[in-house]
Amino acid sequence: MTSTDQASAPHTPNDQADVSGQVRDIAEVPAVEVITTTAVHLMSAAAVKVGLAEGPEGEALKDLDEARKLITALAGLVTAAAPEIGSQHAAPLRDGLRSLQLAFRESSLIQDEPGKGPGEKYTGPVN
Repeated sequence: MTSTDQASAPHTPNDQADVSGQVRDIAEVPAVEVITTTAVHLMSAAAVKVGLAEGPEGEALKDLDEARKLITALAGLVTAAAPEIGSQHAAPLRDGLRSLQLAFRESSLIQDEPGKGPGEKYTGPVN
């Protein structure tokens, strides 16, 4: 079935029950967990794109342009969410973010000016 066929296929009661179940499931997840899980996914993807993946394919997966976008998104999320999720959750996210920013700097052939690196508009310069 192509995506066009799927989009035009009629919805069955089972589909609606599945969606209702998913909505109920997500409603039971605390906001802190959704935020931290999202941050961890961004962190993991950024680590791979910075070239921190283990194994021989690690260097082949490196893409600093993509890493910059992911790190900036992570910085925005962590900065905006920190007051809402509290320091016990925000501190490890900030540490991971800083590590990614430093790894990006080390991996980059052309150094960004202080305060111009990925996410630094939200976190300030990282040294």
